[in-house]
Amino acid sequence: MDLKTLREVAQMSDPVERARILSRLMTEEQGLVTEAAKMRRQAIAEARESGMSLEEIAGRLGVSPGRISQMRRGPAARAPEGPASPAPRVLVQRALPTEPAVRGSKSLFLAEAERQGLKADRRMLYVGLEPASDHVAACLRVEPGAEIVARRKMMLANDVPVRIATSYFRADLFGDTRLAEPEFVQPSLQSALTALGYTFGHAEENLTARPPTPFERETLELEPSEWIVQVLRASYSTEGTPIHVLETICAANRHIFPIGQVSGYDEF
Repeated sequence: MDLKTLREVAQMSDPVERARILSRLMTEEQGLVTEAAKMRRQAIAEARESGMSLEEIAGRLGVSPGRISQMRRGPAARAPEGPASPAPRVLVQRALPTEPAVRGSKSLFLAEAERQGLKADRRMLYVGLEPASDHVAACLRVEPGAEIVARRKMMLANDVPVRIATSYFRADLFGDTRLAEPEFVQPSLQSALTALGYTFGHAEENLTARPPTPFERETLELEPSEWIVQVLRASYSTEGTPIHVLETICAANRHIFPIGQVSGYDEF
């Protein structure tokens, strides 16, 4: 099932037939997820039999050893094989709107976590072209499905995954720049954008709470009942050009969102 198929189904005039086909697609999708999970358990078992430790496998997959244990057990798991303990609870702040001093730092997350006394880390998950989702396309002012540059990272606090942060850029503007290269941009994305001749004009931030996608649940190691909070920040140059869209997927029960009032406009 892909976005094109869903859009075709959405155009069907008969609502009952539309619902029937959507139900079938959801069932097929769940079947694929179940089979993929089974195949993944087999792959992890083969890696273990070859002599790899859980820590080595976790490092290769970019997840924690505890998450590897969960993958091995599967949905029908009983008691854990060893003295496994749940990931410790952490609370990370995500200020709204983002403070300018934090925005211009090496990493928004690293700067915030350092202020809070947390051990922070980040891992690059993906850098490359991908089709723009509807909400990101609207911010970048491109057609949905158009190829855009994506830079996706996972953020950890005290070794617990707390966020997935993805920076999106228009491929026609930044596809041939270092923003499309796989390494972390040094010293920061902000300095790279300034070096390319763009001056910050304004930004718009929106917050949405929703259930996670399968990818978000897997990556953030969420329980079935847990939700995420999506913070979408779209930044524009002084000329109004859409420069940078940052989508932050936050594990809801691991975050606090301090919200500040704009100075000079306070009222009781």
